[in-house]
Amino acid sequence: MHWQQQEIELAPRRRGLHPITREILRAVPGIGAIRVGLLNVFLRHTSAALMINENADPDVPVDLAMALDRLAPEGLPYTHTCEGPDDMPAHVKAALVGVSLTVPVGDGRLLLGTWQGIFLCEHRDHGGPRRIVVTLQGAEA
Repeated sequence: MHWQQQEIELAPRRRGLHPITREILRAVPGIGAIRVGLLNVFLRHTSAALMINENADPDVPVDLAMALDRLAPEGLPYTHTCEGPDDMPAHVKAALVGVSLTVPVGDGRLLLGTWQGIFLCEHRDHGGPRRIVVTLQGAEA
């Protein structure tokens, strides 16, 4: 059984949904040796999230970000306001979307669907660098 774990630091990004599948694959080259296994991706933050969604049409992430902004808008009478008007809505969005994903691995590749990709959902205007812990486990080929 093969195990690999490491932390990846993602560069700061603007608010929105950003594809990160390639960055994860570059950081975890051991995926290529796995016949059957799992990759867990965990975001170590409370104001951003991870999502698997369509990565073919660039309108999809834009529309998803718009919908999340409507679900958790700025300007509600939040109690937690000390970190700025975008912080509490970011926490709500992260709670709705989640900070952890598990993706099956087979024959040396992520078993994502044809149109699927992994996205960082940056919910802050200036979220800064984000840290992700990736854990790969599986049987080697």
